[in-house]
Amino acid sequence: MNFATGFQRIRREKFAYYLIAPALLVMFCVVFYPFVYNILLSFSNMSMTHFRHWKLIGLRQYIKVFSEGIFYSVFFKTALWTVVNVFFHVVIGVSLALILNRPLAGRFIFRTLLILPWAVPQYITALTWRGMFHHEYGAINLFLAKFLHLPAVNWLSNPNTAFMACILTNVWLGFPFMMVIALGGLQSIPQELYEAAEVDGASPFQRLRRITLPMLKPVMIPAITLGVIWTFNNLNVVWLVSNGGEPSDKTHILVSYVYKAAFNLYRYGYAAALSMVIFFILLLFGINFIKRTKATEGIY
Repeated sequence: MNFATGFQRIRREKFAYYLIAPALLVMFCVVFYPFVYNILLSFSNMSMTHFRHWKLIGLRQYIKVFSEGIFYSVFFKTALWTVVNVFFHVVIGVSLALILNRPLAGRFIFRTLLILPWAVPQYITALTWRGMFHHEYGAINLFLAKFLHLPAVNWLSNPNTAFMACILTNVWLGFPFMMVIALGGLQSIPQELYEAAEVDGASPFQRLRRITLPMLKPVMIPAITLGVIWTFNNLNVVWLVSNGGEPSDKTHILVSYVYKAAFNLYRYGYAAALSMVIFFILLLFGINFIKRTKATEGIY
């Protein structure tokens, strides 16, 4: 469709375009303009000292991103954070979906209870879990001492245990989404396939491997892609549970380090460049992951 044809179509169906104009205006204000402005900042020297008189300096901010050693350590920690969280989200979510898809007394109640972690706002859950990880009064240490007779762990003062605390919190937050998606996919699988497989003598494990998992693939791959993007960019949990990357900035992931660089260190140009690096990492991952897994292909 060339420009002239498109312009004629707009004139012919202008009422429809009037209806979507407010949404387009909002999208421009909150998505397109900030995105383009962020690209511009990533090529600038904008900081606290150059807040009003910043200028374009080319690729220097991107060079700083890749020349500073902290990028690679934080990127490795972000990759580990994403893989571990999404793995447990999928495993726990699909396992619970398989259980809830079977005849079960009180199934509706269990579904409601299991979706609560996802329904509660993240910042409330993150702050609640931070309290549960408290060294003296936290519920987790009380449980370890009372039932397992283990010494209290100072979770948030050690980089490894603080990072583990963030992961545990995010696993709790993320598995209900995968459970709901998997449950919807399971309920769309024709029961005739299971009946035919049972007649042929297929075991429960064979039915799971040959029918359930392949039929869930078109549903779960887009959900996993979203889960990776959301987890990779999950600022709330890391920032609130670890109190801004503490101890000693050892629990940062890339998005929390961008936040610190922009709003604590006032390195706006650097933070903009790093955020663009994150954007391209996730863009390349999403395209390649969906292409390699062939998620858009139908199942026959």
